[in-house]
Amino acid sequence: MPKEKKPFKMPHTFVIIISIILFVTAMTWLIPAGEYVRYKNAAGIEVIDPTQFSFVERTPVNPLRIPLYIVEAICKRISLMLVILFSGGAFALISKSGALHAAVAKVAKLFKDRLYVFIPIMTTVFALICTTQGVNQFIAFAPIVVMITMAMGLDSIVGAAIILLGGCVGFSTGTLNPSTTLVAQEIAELPPYSGIGYRIVCFAVFLIVTNIYLIRYATKIRRDPTLSPMYELDKDNEMKHLDMDSFGALTLRKGLIVAALAAALALMVYGGIKFSWDMEELAAVFIGLAVVVGFLAGETPSSMSVIFIDGCKKMLTAALIIGLATAIANVMTAGHIVDTVIYGLSSVMSYAPKFLVAPVMYLVNTLISFVIVSGSGMASAVMPITAPLGDLLGLTRQTTVLIFNFSDGFTNYILPHSTALMGIISAVNIPYDRWMKFMWKLFVIWMVICCIMVYGAQMMHYA
Repeated sequence: MPKEKKPFKMPHTFVIIISIILFVTAMTWLIPAGEYVRYKNAAGIEVIDPTQFSFVERTPVNPLRIPLYIVEAICKRISLMLVILFSGGAFALISKSGALHAAVAKVAKLFKDRLYVFIPIMTTVFALICTTQGVNQFIAFAPIVVMITMAMGLDSIVGAAIILLGGCVGFSTGTLNPSTTLVAQEIAELPPYSGIGYRIVCFAVFLIVTNIYLIRYATKIRRDPTLSPMYELDKDNEMKHLDMDSFGALTLRKGLIVAALAAALALMVYGGIKFSWDMEELAAVFIGLAVVVGFLAGETPSSMSVIFIDGCKKMLTAALIIGLATAIANVMTAGHIVDTVIYGLSSVMSYAPKFLVAPVMYLVNTLISFVIVSGSGMASAVMPITAPLGDLLGLTRQTTVLIFNFSDGFTNYILPHSTALMGIISAVNIPYDRWMKFMWKLFVIWMVICCIMVYGAQMMHYA
């Protein structure tokens, strides 16, 4: 009897990144070492001189030193890792308070018959929250939103899409995200949250287009439920019969918690731009937010501590991924092959029409994102290469950060090994193939807009 073949399972992100570390270690033995001459530009950022590249003596990396490179990478990124850990702790307290649950139910009751108002409000809320949080934070919240949309005569895809698509826009446009934008900007030697104006424009463009797509779909499904890819499965869904009033009223206490979250986000942006705050100050803001939310929610100091620690635990994997992925760049730097790779890529990309350099770099980064799903991991792996590569190709470093954000973020909502996507659609029993029937057209639209926006950044020398 023939053995049944086991389906392919994507390796854990740690395995993928360690495999890349081993690969680049081997490359330090095979690729010639090289160096560009570097200098500080008018903005005080160290850039490479594209006319001065030379090969140097090889310095291949000893594989036995890989654990040390990982430890050194974690030490180098510790302040950023604390931002990510503490943001998870603060958001856990916000989630535990039920403030967002009550706010969602309140909005649903007010605009039940006006999808053109309800859907944009909801997607905007999740988009704004996901400017600092990963969408996977809402896995446990997904059944609640799906229950609300099904009670409104819609399908489960609309409920999941409100979270996934709204969150995607907030996360992928990189306005404030500490685990992607801050990582990329730190590597590119840019001030935290600099260049936020154009990213806000991108946020608005993607949010408008995404809402138009989702409203059209929701209107079509309400008019004819049989057109839903989930029609047969949703007919027997128990969430159809749940009570929308079970989430309680949006009390003054819960309203203050939502206001505290908004104030903290505004403070981080203002501090980063006005006072040049770095990772340490941002981490401190998240601690302060956690304390304020905890007391507003009526938690005791002990219960507040337990919830905060649990939230930090959930972000530990993301934090460690930053350290692991940073080791990739450390190994390449020790082997003196970073500049050689940049030299080779710049030679290849020089054949692309000059006005298409940014879209081409975006498409190349998108292919990489199919392998490295972690945003912080991808930033640590590719930004040490793409930032100076942009110098050679005439792209500003803000443009290369934007390219990274787009290529890393949007693919997460079609990849079958994306934690955010698979976690949420699994929580509400939407098969992957049914989700893709809804999603593939929007992803193509997103890619076209990404190419247009990065082209605009290139043309205006976004800085």
